[in-house]
Amino acid sequence: MAVSTTHMLLLGAVGLFEPVNGYQIRRELMSWRVDEWANIKPGSIYHGLGALAEKGLLLRHTLTDRGRDVAVYELTPAGRERLDELLMSALVTVDLFDRRHFNAAFGMLPLLGRERGEQMLDERRAALSATVESFPDFSDPSAYPYAPPHALRSQQLWQDAAVAELRWLESVIDDYRAGTLELFVNDAGSTWVPPADDPGYQMSSDRERYLRMLHR
Repeated sequence: MAVSTTHMLLLGAVGLFEPVNGYQIRRELMSWRVDEWANIKPGSIYHGLGALAEKGLLLRHTLTDRGRDVAVYELTPAGRERLDELLMSALVTVDLFDRRHFNAAFGMLPLLGRERGEQMLDERRAALSATVESFPDFSDPSAYPYAPPHALRSQQLWQDAAVAELRWLESVIDDYRAGTLELFVNDAGSTWVPPADDPGYQMSSDRERYLRMLHR
């Protein structure tokens, strides 16, 4: 997994919930199962947050909350700019052999807002369509005498996966524009509400408390 993907996940998680403490970021990312598909180990999350703070992409506050010191993070202007760059690049760049970068970015699509988010999805659809059209026709093995049959089938798998992703993306865009799919749940007018036991409510409560402690 590229370092940029790890940075995008950490910056994005902070951006979704800031100001937010390190434990909450760890819990949130583990709920996304990033240890399974993004190869991010739970213990490395704290180190990653600290490294991003050292780079000036995150602002770290040490707050005394209920008798204990807590590291609370926010995006800096440079961090917000870097996150935008990573998100937009991941959304429009087609890599048939590794979709994890796109998967991470799609999960944080609300951070871009409707206008830019729609634009990025349209650009990805165009790039995917061009990729699908560029594939050779592997249906006739006699046209590839130097390739063993199983190798041709392997190439066909990548082609079929690209076609499946294109159909999926087209359905996402079509359903969103038809009003049957909400993509930007942070925007006004969204009707999606998480269940009452969602940990996000505790994060929201903590966020309000951190803002008061930071005199915001």
